[in-house]
Amino acid sequence: MPDTTNSTPWWKLLNRYQWFIFAMASLAWMFDCLDQQLFILARGSAMKALLLPGQDAKLYGGYATAIFVAGWATGGLIFGAVGDRIGRAKTLAFTILLYSICTGLSAFSRIFFEFGLYRFITGLGVGGVFGLAVALVADGLPDAARSGALGTLQALSGIGNVVAGLISMLMGQLEGSSFKAGDSWKYMFMIGALPAFLCVFLQMRLKEPEKWVKAREAGRISGVQFGSYMSLFGNPRWRKPALVGMLLCVAGIIGLWGIGFFSPELVGSVIERSLKENGISPDKIAGQKTYWIGINMIIFNIGAFFGMLTFTKITQYVGRKPAFAGTFICAFLVTFGFFRFFNSQGDIWMSFFLGFFQLALFAGFAIYLPELFPTRLRSTGTSFCYNVGRFIAASGPYTLGKLQVTAPNALPAEKLMAFRNACCFMSAVFLLGLIALYFLPETKGQPLPEDVATT
Repeated sequence: MPDTTNSTPWWKLLNRYQWFIFAMASLAWMFDCLDQQLFILARGSAMKALLLPGQDAKLYGGYATAIFVAGWATGGLIFGAVGDRIGRAKTLAFTILLYSICTGLSAFSRIFFEFGLYRFITGLGVGGVFGLAVALVADGLPDAARSGALGTLQALSGIGNVVAGLISMLMGQLEGSSFKAGDSWKYMFMIGALPAFLCVFLQMRLKEPEKWVKAREAGRISGVQFGSYMSLFGNPRWRKPALVGMLLCVAGIIGLWGIGFFSPELVGSVIERSLKENGISPDKIAGQKTYWIGINMIIFNIGAFFGMLTFTKITQYVGRKPAFAGTFICAFLVTFGFFRFFNSQGDIWMSFFLGFFQLALFAGFAIYLPELFPTRLRSTGTSFCYNVGRFIAASGPYTLGKLQVTAPNALPAEKLMAFRNACCFMSAVFLLGLIALYFLPETKGQPLPEDVATT
C-alpha cells in the first residue's frame, strides 16, 4: 500500500498557499542545482584559464570541487540550525542571495585562489538551501502529501541541471565567434547569478509554517532548544539517526560529487580524442567539447529526473530501506560500468543510467531525512546528515585527483586510463550506504517524530 492516507494524488491535497510553499522551495533548490551544474560544466575551462603553465587542470579541478563541497558542508551546519531558530523562509532567502552573488563573482576570478574563495562562499549558501527547503515542505504541507512532494522537489532539481547543460551547449556554439575561445566559463557563472531575483518573491509572500510557529512558541514557554546541536546529540533518540544518517548520505554524496560529476572529464577526453582523429581543426575542438559535455549532462540529468520520480514511487509501496538498498547496489554497478566502458559518442546513452541511479538516492534523502527528526531539530538534523557529511565527502574529489596522478611525461591515453581506474575503484563507496542502512529505522507510513517539548 502507498504511504498515504487515501488514493488521492499528493498534489490534489494542497491548497493554493501550500502550492506556493512547494513552488518556492522547489525553485530555490532547482536554482541551487543550476549553480552546482554550471560549476561542474565550467570547471575544466576555468582551470585552464586560471592555472599556471604546467599545473594539472584535472588535479586542481578536484581541489576546487573539494573547496566547494567543504563550503557546502559548513553552510549546511550553520544555516540548518539558523533555520530552526529564526525560521526557514527568511533563512532560505538569505542563502539563495549568497550563492547567487558569489556564483556571479566567480566569473571575475583572475587566479585560482580567488576562484577557490568564491566557490567556498558559494558553497555556504548552497549548503543551507536543501535542509531549509525540505523542512519548509515537510512542515508546511499535509502529511499525506509529504513524501510525494519531497521526492518531486528533488526530481525538479533535474530541470535546473538540464538548463545548465543547455547553457553549456549554447556557450559551445558561441565560443570562438561571439566571444573569445576559452571564455565560456565566465559567461556561465554570470548566468548563474540570476536566481537572486527569487529572493524578492520569497521575502514578499512566504511565511513560516504554522507547525514551526506553534512549536517555537511552545519551546519559548518550556525553554526547549531549537536548532541546537547539543540537543541533537545530547538525546540518544536523535543522536543515532543523525550520525548514521550522515553516513548514509556520505555514500551517495561521494559517489556523485567524487565520481559521477566527473563524467564531463571522461566525456570531454573521449570527445577530444575522437575530434582529433577525425581531423577537426584545433580552434573548433574547444567549442565542440563544451557542446558534447552539455549533451552528456542533459542526458545524465534526464535520467536523474526519472530516477528520482521512480525512487519516490517505490518508497511509497515497498518502504524507504528496500528502495535505498536496491538503488545503492545499482549505483555501484552502473558507475563502475560507465567509467570502464564509455569510449565514444555512441556510448552517450550510458549517462542516462548513471544519472538515474546516482541521483535517485537523493530523492530518498529528501523524503527520509525529515522523517528522522522533530520540528525543533528538523532543519538542523536534515542539514547535518545531508551537508555535514560533505566534510568527509570533500575528500572524494581530492582522492580522485590523487589516484589519477601519473608521471609528468605520461601519454594522454595513460592519463585517461588512470582516471578510469580511479573512478572504478572509488565506486565501491556506494556499498557503504548498505551498512548505514542496517542501523536506521523504516519510516514508511509513520507520522513525523516529535518530542514532548513541541506538543
